[in-house]
Amino acid sequence: MEDAGREWPQILTIVFACIPGISSALILTWTSVFLPVITSDYGISEDEANMLPIVTSLGCMIPALFFYKLPDLMGRKYTLLLLNVPQATYWLFTIFAKDMYSLCVARFLGGLADAIMYSALPIYLGEVTTPKIRGSWGNGQTFSFNAGFFLISTIGSYVSIQNTAYIFITLPIFCIIAFSWLPESPYYYLMKNKEQKARDSLKWLLRKENIEPDFQQLRKDVERQISETGTWADLFKIKSNRRALIACVFIRWGQQCAGIAVFEGYFRTIFEKTETALSPEVSAIIFSGWLWVVMTIFSFFLDTFGRRKSFIFSSLGCVITLAAEAIYFYIDEFRRDMDLTSVKWFPIVGLLFYLIFYAVGLGILPSLMAGELFSASIKTKALSFANFMMGLIVFAETYTFKSLSSLVGLYAPFAVFAIATFICFILAFYIVPETKGKTLEEIQQDLKASKKNNKTFY
Repeated sequence: MEDAGREWPQILTIVFACIPGISSALILTWTSVFLPVITSDYGISEDEANMLPIVTSLGCMIPALFFYKLPDLMGRKYTLLLLNVPQATYWLFTIFAKDMYSLCVARFLGGLADAIMYSALPIYLGEVTTPKIRGSWGNGQTFSFNAGFFLISTIGSYVSIQNTAYIFITLPIFCIIAFSWLPESPYYYLMKNKEQKARDSLKWLLRKENIEPDFQQLRKDVERQISETGTWADLFKIKSNRRALIACVFIRWGQQCAGIAVFEGYFRTIFEKTETALSPEVSAIIFSGWLWVVMTIFSFFLDTFGRRKSFIFSSLGCVITLAAEAIYFYIDEFRRDMDLTSVKWFPIVGLLFYLIFYAVGLGILPSLMAGELFSASIKTKALSFANFMMGLIVFAETYTFKSLSSLVGLYAPFAVFAIATFICFILAFYIVPETKGKTLEEIQQDLKASKKNNKTFY
């Protein structure tokens, strides 16, 4: 009988590697919990405070183009260890911050940490997992992010800014300690011609007596991939790279077009305007907890539905729920002759259904597929560009919500998100690839296939 190895070493590696994802969510959604506090206690105006989420997106977008070499120079593992430094520094600034300048520096550092994380974590998760594990547990980054969102909603709602920072500064410290003893990616070792270290890493991850067939196949795959030149020009000129890049950027843009960054960054503001019987704090806890639950459940069914079908179904569901929310808020704000007293529950219930549809595909796929689509020679440059584009759309999304909700009404950003997501729904039929159950090398060969013979790609 063939030795299939063990799965738990890969799962354990994913769990510890994704701890920075928790801190990332804590930092990103911190503003939504504490905006009312800093406007009252720090002497900062509401308009100034609303700029803080935008500073975070700039912190991610600008450095993204400069960090692409880190995973190849330092290794995936040590790049992930490095990002804990700006995350810990963020909490230190938050503890002692008393003015807008200090908070902006902290927010920029939080975004910078994200730029490092998104350049290395998807690569690492894709390279230390088999197709079976990657299809379910490869969404560890998304799971950890939603865990952080729930934690800040729960603890931050009832604990001061300083005490919250004291609690969560322990996460990057713990990550450095726990992740240090886990293996580097065997892909990285083979790229650096360190074959024995690659064997040791592979043996640790697979827990097989005889890893030689797996090692030889991996070496063959890596040698072919790094034989490609991997220049910035190749990212756009070579058809397979261009297809992968368009798909990666499109999937990330599709996620953000659905408005998730706004809901996570301004959920308290949105719930305060719903006028339900629930307090904004309780509503936020329900929202973040429900997101964590549904994302966790659907991550284990992704290989059942497939990447492409999941994205398409998810987009359509989000279009319907976002449009319904836009109609509700329009009636609530501009049709005072219509009595909505009996349906005041609708905004929160509608958002809970939105999260179900979001979790099916839009919430899961971006971080997972970012680590699947690119060959070893071009991967770091591709993710650097994709991270820059993600920071750009998050910046635009956040600014759109801030501007439209104040100038036009709360219904307007929901309507814009619904329209943008509908466009993504249409384009998904032509752009999103199917990578279910395939090795990284098999995905590369599919991307290289001709359009005539490969109907799953545009």
